[in-house]
Amino acid sequence: MTDPSAERVLQPVQKQVQAQQIEDVPVVLTEADLAQINARARIELMQVVFAQALSAIVVALLSWLLGGFDAGWSALAGSAAYFVPNVLFALRLFVSTFRPGGSSALVFLVGEFLKVGAAVGLLWLLAHVGGERVVWLAVIAGLIAALKGYMLVLMFGTRAISPPKNS
Repeated sequence: MTDPSAERVLQPVQKQVQAQQIEDVPVVLTEADLAQINARARIELMQVVFAQALSAIVVALLSWLLGGFDAGWSALAGSAAYFVPNVLFALRLFVSTFRPGGSSALVFLVGEFLKVGAAVGLLWLLAHVGGERVVWLAVIAGLIAALKGYMLVLMFGTRAISPPKNS
């Protein structure tokens, strides 16, 4: 007979050994699995971009209703300062889902860096070109709407925020 106290001590150690054995097994994906993952990634990229566009348009319309023409355009310009570089980055990621190797982490990191740099550059351009007509509160609201547009997908799910399907 085994000692119950020894079993209580050995049980966590056995679970840890089993967990380590599971972690050592590499995950092998079939071509069908990779195709399914890539297809889902493409759909979710489009949904996030669509949600960002939707939130940007809603904030621009609200700004126009509450603050007038200049506020509406300022909100739209603030949204565009992040939305345009983000669409280009999403397009790059979308295209990489068709390549066998996909995209590397370095390419992703460099793309993120360029996206943020482009957004800062577009905001600088807006400040210098827009002059006195820029309503900065609306610009910030539009920028936040574009930055956090993906939250619509997280809050309402992918079925609620999806681009129209071609029938």
